[in-house]
Amino acid sequence: MIDKLKIVAKYLFLGFVGGIIYCSIELLWRSWTHWSMFILGGVCFICLGLINEILSWDTPLLIQMAIGCVIITMLEFITGCVVNLGLGWNVWDYSKYPLNFLGQISVRSSVLWYFLSIVGIVLDDFIRWKVFGEDKPRYKLI
Repeated sequence: MIDKLKIVAKYLFLGFVGGIIYCSIELLWRSWTHWSMFILGGVCFICLGLINEILSWDTPLLIQMAIGCVIITMLEFITGCVVNLGLGWNVWDYSKYPLNFLGQISVRSSVLWYFLSIVGIVLDDFIRWKVFGEDKPRYKLI
């Protein structure tokens, strides 16, 4: 029972860190955020951290970033369909950008997520190492 509580606490902590980072990025990028982005950011951060739980440390960082980009873009699309299209909260709208899909995702935002995913990947690995005593991070660029 204690081990399960530790796992829940770890993922709540990681989700909190991811939520703070995601909202901070939004505040810097567009000067406002929404509480739903805290949840999305937490889920994205946890998912980025799971890359090294599923793939080996020998997976090149550039590949991990591509996987992270796909994960974040998919989660952003699902969240956008719920909060923007379904609930009508209008948290974001990418329809003014070329190559967008339903105004919820765009190539522009996906490229941004590709480059920002390295922050999430490395920070998650560092936290897991220093706070939770997991494997020390090691990376291959290509």
